[in-house]
Amino acid sequence: MSALIIILHIVVCLILIFAVLLQSGKAADLAGAFGGGGSQTAFGGRGTATLLSKVTTASAIIFMLTSLGLWILSGREGSSVVGKEKAPAPPAAQTAAPAATTPGDKTAAAPPAAATEQKTEAKAEAEKPPAQAPVEKK
Repeated sequence: MSALIIILHIVVCLILIFAVLLQSGKAADLAGAFGGGGSQTAFGGRGTATLLSKVTTASAIIFMLTSLGLWILSGREGSSVVGKEKAPAPPAAQTAAPAATTPGDKTAAAPPAAATEQKTEAKAEAEKPPAQAPVEKK
């Protein structure tokens, strides 16, 4: 449905451009620049509507309607490039700290001994200085 409206919108856009560019200006001569050549109306003499002015009016109305239709269709899709992205996973090195407990709080369970040993080993491993590469002699 939206593809049909887009094609119609582009065709009407091109017709509108050519219709506006082919029209001659009203009172475009030198006398029109100084207020002469027109009747007592504000914008000069109108005359009868030509075929080109009718095509311009019709294509402008269709252009506005297709623009409105495309706007309405774009709101209904609801798809977003950002909405399809997944949140990055937290790094494995960062773990949540255990909740602080008060001495009288017996509802909080103590962490298992194995988990505590793994944390201390990881800290000890992280605190070791990096091993230096052997120096080559020439």
